[in-house]
Amino acid sequence: MAREGSGLFAAFRVLGRFSGHVPHVLRYHGRHREFYLALAVGSSVHTYNVSTRRAGNTLPQDITCLAADRMLIFASYDNILHAFARNKEVVHTYEGHKARIHLLQPFGDHVISVDVDNVLIVWNIQSEEEYLQIDFNKATFAVSALLHPSTYLNKILLGSEQGTLQLWNIRSNKLLYSFPGWGLAVTTLEQAPAVDVVAVGLVSGHIIVHNIKFDETLMKFQQDWGPITAISFRTDGHPVMAAGSPVGHIALWDLEEKKLMCQMQDAHSTAVAGMSFVPGEPLLITNGADNALRVWIFDGPGGTGRVLRSRMGHSAPPTKIRYHGLNGEQILSAGQDGTLQSFSTVHEKFNKSLGRGSINKKKSKKKGLKLDTMALPPITAFASEVAHQSDWDGIIACHQGYITCTTWNYQKTSMGAHKLRPEEFSKHKPIDIYATAVDITSCGNFAVIGMSTGQVDVYNMQSGIHRGHYGKEKAHDGAIRGLAVDGLNQLVITAGSEGLIKFWKFKTKDLVYSTELSSSPSGILLHRDSGILGIACDDFTISVLDIETRKIVRTFSGHHGRINDMTFSPDGRWLITSSMDCSIKTWDLPSGCLIDCFLVDSAAVSLTMSPTGDFLASAHVDDLGIYLWSNRSLYSLVSLRPLPADYEPSLVTLPSTCPMQDVDVSGDEEPCDEMIEYVSPEQLGEQLVTLSLLPESRWKNLLNLDIIKKRNKPREPPKVPKSAPFFIPTVPGLIPRYIPPEEENDTQSKVVNLGVLAQKSDFCIHLEEALSTNEYKAPLDLLKSLGPSNIEIELRGLAPEGGGSMEVMLSFLRMIGMMLNKKYNFELAQAYLALFLKLHLRILSSEPNLLEELSKLSKQLEETWIHLRGLFNQSLCVLTYMKSALL
Repeated sequence: MAREGSGLFAAFRVLGRFSGHVPHVLRYHGRHREFYLALAVGSSVHTYNVSTRRAGNTLPQDITCLAADRMLIFASYDNILHAFARNKEVVHTYEGHKARIHLLQPFGDHVISVDVDNVLIVWNIQSEEEYLQIDFNKATFAVSALLHPSTYLNKILLGSEQGTLQLWNIRSNKLLYSFPGWGLAVTTLEQAPAVDVVAVGLVSGHIIVHNIKFDETLMKFQQDWGPITAISFRTDGHPVMAAGSPVGHIALWDLEEKKLMCQMQDAHSTAVAGMSFVPGEPLLITNGADNALRVWIFDGPGGTGRVLRSRMGHSAPPTKIRYHGLNGEQILSAGQDGTLQSFSTVHEKFNKSLGRGSINKKKSKKKGLKLDTMALPPITAFASEVAHQSDWDGIIACHQGYITCTTWNYQKTSMGAHKLRPEEFSKHKPIDIYATAVDITSCGNFAVIGMSTGQVDVYNMQSGIHRGHYGKEKAHDGAIRGLAVDGLNQLVITAGSEGLIKFWKFKTKDLVYSTELSSSPSGILLHRDSGILGIACDDFTISVLDIETRKIVRTFSGHHGRINDMTFSPDGRWLITSSMDCSIKTWDLPSGCLIDCFLVDSAAVSLTMSPTGDFLASAHVDDLGIYLWSNRSLYSLVSLRPLPADYEPSLVTLPSTCPMQDVDVSGDEEPCDEMIEYVSPEQLGEQLVTLSLLPESRWKNLLNLDIIKKRNKPREPPKVPKSAPFFIPTVPGLIPRYIPPEEENDTQSKVVNLGVLAQKSDFCIHLEEALSTNEYKAPLDLLKSLGPSNIEIELRGLAPEGGGSMEVMLSFLRMIGMMLNKKYNFELAQAYLALFLKLHLRILSSEPNLLEELSKLSKQLEETWIHLRGLFNQSLCVLTYMKSALL
């Protein structure tokens, strides 16, 4: 038995993905009069405008090449080329290449593509047909760069790995000229602002500014950082050329004086993939494979640029993610690149980077990124708290194989003031001892740190002072695998690799309780509000321990790999776990059953659930993004029944960069048994007094209708409008119903039928029938469907002078008796009986049959009320005790 995907979580979108190895494309939109930036991120295309808003377009596979003209964005994956229009839909698809496309060039009404097998195809954009195909010999001319020189009609310039260049006329399919080159492979070609002049980037780091009209070299520059990855020319009046390198540095060359003007070192931590000056503005846009997109502005002295805007995520996969705060809008993420970052689930402009951990920040700034020997290893575990985060540091983190734990300040978006390590290691750093687990108290005052030696220490977050340790020498004989502090700072729970879970008094540091597990724990997680502790074990099982009773209340098994992370739902009902078997499972704690399971392509290394319960966030192996999954139980009907033992989870595609719509397929399928919504019966038990589901307005004011009518009496009679609009006639009542059309008789009788005037109401007829059948459901349902005024009219009509009879009044009293016997619609019975007594008290007092029925009702009412009053008094007594008792 298998269902498609996850029943509980739907793929929503990914955070923290901004750039890849594909160069960006800058295009000008004439109607909008602004520049747009197209950027390939995985299988999606992001489009940014000046204020860096974005829209996402997704292809089936990762994009390998990108280009754009005035109207369309061209993106290719493998050997297929697509064209996007309006930043949304794919309008053209070009298929014909046998190998992966690696070069694209829009060319008027055509687009040129080159694949790795050295086949050049010219496509007609509108008809999607091949206009021309040219095959080059890889041994003599392997195409590595492509450019359309300005003002050169129907001509393209090709660069090769052999170093030669060729100028082709595409319309006539002729080779016009071959440039001998410089004996080195061409990596990039860029049009200079001057006509006939082209900049050629070589694999040796040389930049040749060449006049292709006269085949003359005008200038020659050289960089020592490896091959030229990108070239761009400034067009706002300054003769400057920028060149990128594989190590992330950017060189700015003065073309007038033919010399190096300045260097922008470490613009990116990886190769500069794309670089372009915004035409007519002092703005340079760069992107790289380090997942960063930056806009540099050149407005200072010396010609160097500063970062004006940036969008950046982790340059290496994140290892730990946790929601920060209670609003569910920020996710803290620690990555293998050593940085700690905050990603907003609302908008990426609220993202923050807290930087990289460093032993000495001043020395690190002087040395730069590449030579930074002071940098700390990546963060393996961290804990955060919003209480007092504006007063002092609110984040504590431990680093891979490092004994010192660092504090971080979320408000200042930087590393904190304290470095916490045991006093005995204050002067020297041991090699084989390191911090393994951290936690911070809910008040934000104390941090608890566990070591690989089994030692557990407490530090003050404000001052960084050591406040004691647990145990005589150490808390555990083995390494600390996890620790947690309860919500009231009463208990500290530690888990050791020897298989023990220990409970300590937070203040006195005394051992309270110790319990042994069947297998060594690999990590623990505490849900502070409910006092439930989740324990992941090395035998791939999960144990759930109640810290009040200190007993294991649930044990879950089913994973087939190491359990990477766990997270609780905000109400503590669900425990969600991820494992190296690439599965994400949701366990229902009250029932102790598995209620959801799905597979992903790469194993989730970390999970966190939003404090508001709307999203589940996951980080995956070798993936730079943080993926959001929406909780479907908040907006649709989801089955929470246990999954069968033979359930086979299906593979779910990770979310893309644009928000995904949750496709509801329930309308196309027949509803299965487990999805049928539960309908509560009218009465749960015969001994229970049950109220009706009617609103108070239907019965509460029945005794005060005469007062309400006087108060609502209009001051002036209603005026008939001059031209009344057309209305379809309806039947008066609470539920609007149209009057059914009746057949018109040609001849109408003028004789008045007196029987119509004396016609009984439906309610009277039902009561008369109930005298013989003793079934009062029909008259009761009819009365429940009426409003207060109609109820009063019906009850008035029960008297003989209103068209009723003594038998009908007796039947009504028996209906009330039936309601009291069955103990349902209790408040309606009281209200209807009160109104009946108010209207007909004179008649009731003179009729023996009715008086006898009333005496029976009186006894029933008294017995029921005495029972209810006893229950009310008992509940009030318990509440009073709970309010006044000293806890």
